[in-house]
Amino acid sequence: MKRLIQQTLGSLIAIFFSASASALTVSWTDWTSSSDSFSASGDMLVGSSSVDVEYSATGAHRFVTTGPGTNYWTGTAYNNGAVDNAPPASDIVALNQGGTVTITFSQTVVDPYIGLVSWNNNTVDFGVPIEVDSFGSGYWGSGTPILNGPGTGFFGSGEVHGLVKLPGSFDSISFTHTSENWHGFTVGVAGVAPIPEPETYAMLLTGLGLLGFVAHRRKRKV
Repeated sequence: MKRLIQQTLGSLIAIFFSASASALTVSWTDWTSSSDSFSASGDMLVGSSSVDVEYSATGAHRFVTTGPGTNYWTGTAYNNGAVDNAPPASDIVALNQGGTVTITFSQTVVDPYIGLVSWNNNTVDFGVPIEVDSFGSGYWGSGTPILNGPGTGFFGSGEVHGLVKLPGSFDSISFTHTSENWHGFTVGVAGVAPIPEPETYAMLLTGLGLLGFVAHRRKRKV
């Protein structure tokens, strides 16, 4: 009985928490429209899932590139960490006025990444723990992101280009930043949260039932 319980729980853990072999290939946002100076829309294809992405800000941005334009995602800053694919083409949101930026996803995503271009002397805070995946030489030179005490943000020492990861699952993310001529970003994700199949729910109920049965037998013995 104990072995059966262990096998059931092991299967559940494998289903819910197994990592894909392609976890280090990030799906980046294709920015498609921007109707004002405070928001933009886009989408990303994550495996077979299409995820809508909405950006809004309390401070105006300088520009949003949704088609052909300058590719600022050049240099070694974006692929010298765990991620092996830099943000593609010219899609970018160039922030100008400081404030709060909110990025909302149409479904729960796993391990979002923020691509950075030219975050020079900028103070940034995401409100949750972050990891600097990579940084280095980029379109405007190079700099170093210096993490703050809580590890929820950074100060850009020099022309910071690179990738910041927010570990975990999110429906939306927010960060504060300070004003500058412009500093660019885009967003990508490592994956989407799986939606359990009916068979998975059945296994879960079976596992809980076995645990309840064992607990009841132990109680009777006592």
